[in-house]
Amino acid sequence: QVHLVESGGGLVQAGGSLRLSCTASGLTFSSYAVGWFRQAPGKEREFVAGISWAGQPIYQSDSVKGRFTVSRDNAKSTVYLQMNDLKREDTAKYYCAADWAVGAVFSTTADDYDYWGQGTQVTVAS
Repeated sequence: QVHLVESGGGLVQAGGSLRLSCTASGLTFSSYAVGWFRQAPGKEREFVAGISWAGQPIYQSDSVKGRFTVSRDNAKSTVYLQMNDLKREDTAKYYCAADWAVGAVFSTTADDYDYWGQGTQVTVAS
């Protein structure tokens, strides 16, 4: 049985940092791309950042580039999302998801992902 577990969320002041972790079990982790998505109240789930099965990072847009860094440690079956200089608009529930994707183009579409975690809340106070 596959499980993805996120951790590291919390309440932080604007300008602060958090590091989210996504730890997987029950799958061959190195064969999966992992994406981070977020969903704020009243908004649709959106892609934030991800990392391909080969270790290439992908970022959503200029809104997170330079502030967020995604990395993976296959030995620990874990993907990290380092978030710096957090802004109020980063407030959301953050989810990680895994997509079996060896040799495939990285997808930023939520429907393409096979497994999801339960999410971790990130709240940025001004």
